[in-house]
Amino acid sequence: MINPSTRELHLGAILEGVGANQSNWLDPDLPGDASIDIQWYIDQARAAEAAKFDLVFIVDSPYITPDTAPHFLNRLEPLTLLSAIAATTSRIGLVGTLTTSYWEPYNVARQFGSLDHISRGRAGWNVVTTGLEGAARNYGRQEHFDHAVRYGRAREFVDVVQGLWDSYEDDAFPRDRAAGLFLDKTKQHRLDHVGEHFSVAGPLALSRSRQGQPVIFQAGDSNEGRNLGARIAEGIFTSGENFDDAQAFYADIKGRAATIGRNPDHITILAGVAPVIADTDEEAQAIALEAQGSLDVKKLLVQVGRAFNYHDFSQYDLDAPFPDLSGVTLNSYKGHAEKIIRVSAEQGLTLRQAAYRFGQWRSQFVGSPETIANEIERWYGERAVDGFLLQVTRPEPFRRFRDEVVPILQARGLFRTDYAGETLRDHLGLPVPENRHAAAPIAIAAE
Repeated sequence: MINPSTRELHLGAILEGVGANQSNWLDPDLPGDASIDIQWYIDQARAAEAAKFDLVFIVDSPYITPDTAPHFLNRLEPLTLLSAIAATTSRIGLVGTLTTSYWEPYNVARQFGSLDHISRGRAGWNVVTTGLEGAARNYGRQEHFDHAVRYGRAREFVDVVQGLWDSYEDDAFPRDRAAGLFLDKTKQHRLDHVGEHFSVAGPLALSRSRQGQPVIFQAGDSNEGRNLGARIAEGIFTSGENFDDAQAFYADIKGRAATIGRNPDHITILAGVAPVIADTDEEAQAIALEAQGSLDVKKLLVQVGRAFNYHDFSQYDLDAPFPDLSGVTLNSYKGHAEKIIRVSAEQGLTLRQAAYRFGQWRSQFVGSPETIANEIERWYGERAVDGFLLQVTRPEPFRRFRDEVVPILQARGLFRTDYAGETLRDHLGLPVPENRHAAAPIAIAAE
């Protein structure tokens, strides 16, 4: 186990197949069916593992429209996919998204617990509440859960799942053939949870893994999302749109965690990044500028609309001020929607400007490998992040990052040259959670 007090840079890879960007799928070196090609995912995961990345991450959402981004239209289910990757890798962490709004805690506890065993302690769960209101009709509901209800439900959901993961104490199975004793029944525990949203008896028919429990991740940016992340998350994914915002987010989350008695060092904050890498800064800037000029503003408007449950922004004048959305629901991606409205008002953005600002994943990392490494070091050193999640779609940018940027980070002593442990908790410097039932007698004795 890595000493959790020793801070080190972390790197993850978001495996996005043909990509959420409107044009990545046009790359002739990227398979057109990458989002459903298991071999593509395995190859990327192995490449990330060879570069000593902490984890690979699979995003997900349960609702699409005809205008949804390419990768989201046709992709594999995260848990099934990660189980296949687990069998073909040995060290890299495996993190998948699963919603608390349209699943049940027992199922989720069993699925992620199984992935944790299959991978020998490398699983992580990205807890989401589902932003898109249209998802409700895919799960037998006419209306989406209200934003506040979703977060209250998520908090209780995670509590139940973690309680189920502790159904067995670590020495519950003596498997003593001579005595004919397979289970020590005193070390199997029912949960008997009855709460506002769930009633779950337990126990879960699965023991704890070698890392105790899967690592909990979260990515909400609203006030409720930040509160939930500070309370439950051991890893947090954020957009990292610019340095100042990232630094403020980092300080806010760590501060909220400390306020409720958590160790802030036990939350790893990772910002998404899609670097543009070339031999020189000038060449990289030219590539970024050319890519910007080729974007289709109509498709950017769809992406902006996604934050507002796919609100139709094509009805407005592109060159007029960003429209008044006071009558539009913010019950989807509330934090992101509020940010779009706030920034557009503060900076006097037109709808066109807002589309280019918020309708794409804007890279703050453009330049030569040395320049990219310098910027990574600045963000990390000045505590805007604990690490980064690299967007992985087109093969060449990923190759250049692994082959040219990672060695610079390693030479500076910022990033590992080999894994120090075998589990995802080892990689992130996180302690193994104590089983609540094993801890109880110790606490009573101490009193």
